[in-house]
Amino acid sequence: MIKKKRLGDILVEAGFITEEELNEALKRQKNTEQRLGNILKRMGLVTDESVMEALEFQLGIPRLDLKQMIIDPEVINMIPKSLAERHKAIPVKQKDNALTVAMADPLDILAIDDIRIKTNCEVIPGISSEEEIQNAINQYFGETDIVNEFMEDVDLKIDRINSGQLEDNNLQQMVEDAPIVRLVNSIIARAVKARASDIHIEPDEDQVQVRYRIDGILHTEMNIPKQTLSALVSRIKIMAEMDIAERRLPQDGRIQMKLANTKVDLRISTLPTVEGEKVVIRILDKDNVMLSIDELGLSVEAKPAFKKMINQPHGMLLITGPTGSGKTTTLYSALNFMDASSKNIITVEDPVEYKLKGVNQVQTNSKAGLSFANGLRSILRQDPDVIMIGEIRDKETAKIAIHAAMTGHLVLSTLHTNQSAGALTRLIDMGIEPYLVASSVLGVIAQRLVRKICDNCKVESEKLLPPKTLEVKDSFKHYQGEGCRSCNQAGYKRRTAIYELLEVEAKIKELVVEKVSAAKIESVAKTKGMNTLEDAALKKVEKGITSLEEAMRVTKI
Repeated sequence: MIKKKRLGDILVEAGFITEEELNEALKRQKNTEQRLGNILKRMGLVTDESVMEALEFQLGIPRLDLKQMIIDPEVINMIPKSLAERHKAIPVKQKDNALTVAMADPLDILAIDDIRIKTNCEVIPGISSEEEIQNAINQYFGETDIVNEFMEDVDLKIDRINSGQLEDNNLQQMVEDAPIVRLVNSIIARAVKARASDIHIEPDEDQVQVRYRIDGILHTEMNIPKQTLSALVSRIKIMAEMDIAERRLPQDGRIQMKLANTKVDLRISTLPTVEGEKVVIRILDKDNVMLSIDELGLSVEAKPAFKKMINQPHGMLLITGPTGSGKTTTLYSALNFMDASSKNIITVEDPVEYKLKGVNQVQTNSKAGLSFANGLRSILRQDPDVIMIGEIRDKETAKIAIHAAMTGHLVLSTLHTNQSAGALTRLIDMGIEPYLVASSVLGVIAQRLVRKICDNCKVESEKLLPPKTLEVKDSFKHYQGEGCRSCNQAGYKRRTAIYELLEVEAKIKELVVEKVSAAKIESVAKTKGMNTLEDAALKKVEKGITSLEEAMRVTKI
């Protein structure tokens, strides 16, 4: 509970104003209903920052930077907009029965009591500027207004359809009206601001759930009425130049739009479900894809080996890992490392995510008959030095890729296997002769993405270590994020990659020809110094980059 102290007295004690200046401000306040802080600001005696600094240091009231926070809509809606406007206060976090509230005047006992009675929660006040709070009110409650406005618009049109005033097939006109346009733009803009990689729009029995994938984890952003689904999906389809009349088959599309002077590339996928069409929007972040090799997160031992492989004149380098593990980023970084001015570099991708300068990029087109295999055949007649294949999915593509690697071309590609050694046995399972795999593959990289601990709230962790960790080092320290406004209470902010690099040297080649298991290949590779994904994860834990909990989640240590 905050101390019962007046703002003016606190500012005097902190040295921001004098007693005389306070008395003058109090005299002026008698003739107006404005807060003392506003009067002092108008007199030029204090700023928002000085008021917040005084309250933070004198009373220990935390400063809440709303510009850096993403607030759960369920928390926001715990109080009505009218109450938030009246008291210049907005809820930001709930934990059990405690509700953290950002307030322009955290000493306002009446405001705290009103919010406590309305929410039935113990109120923990924090301080934000009035401008930040008003912007947050406009942003969060504004989206509710957008949904309500859109629902009224839809209801009106449905009434007109039922009365015969409007044709039922005029859906395109309906979804080009302002409310739905603003709703879709708002969903996308908030996702970009939150650094989300994907937006999931999922129909349920009675509502539509909007979720953002942030640093690999899905978070519910909002729930909107089920009646919005048809127009919401149709609006997105129109933006992506997809067929709004086709609702029975999956579709793919792409959107390029501008948000606050920033160009945003979006990849759209729709899928018919029993509750209606589900939409996933992939936000393509060029800053995260176009990394240099030094920024990838490779270990000191793995980086020289990786550079050596991509400097080879021929052979194949494979990148493995599940969807969303950063394989495309690694491939693009390798291509960027090469000298495109002296080499003919050609890619075949599905889809082409980003255009690379000096690289000839081909996008597959199944409707036109341009598959990975067909594209590869044509590429081999284009005198390439380096070929990048988005993914080896079948025997035909694998055979052509192996042939290219053995006939003087460097081939980079991806495979969906869990470990690096599994890529070698997977090619054999596809029908490639073991001796061809052994003689063509230079190396395999397995990778995963782990969340980085937020630097602003990193503390040493006291959680127990797994046995494998204890064997590595007795004095092993590890860290965790407590959660703060910078990371939106998650304890993590952004991600980095962990790598397992398997070099296919003489002994490994022998094992491949002998068709031994992936487990046997991995065991031998470890004896020759290969660091596994678990080893890489533990090194990042010890360096304080990620947490033990996150390393265990990703690698199953």
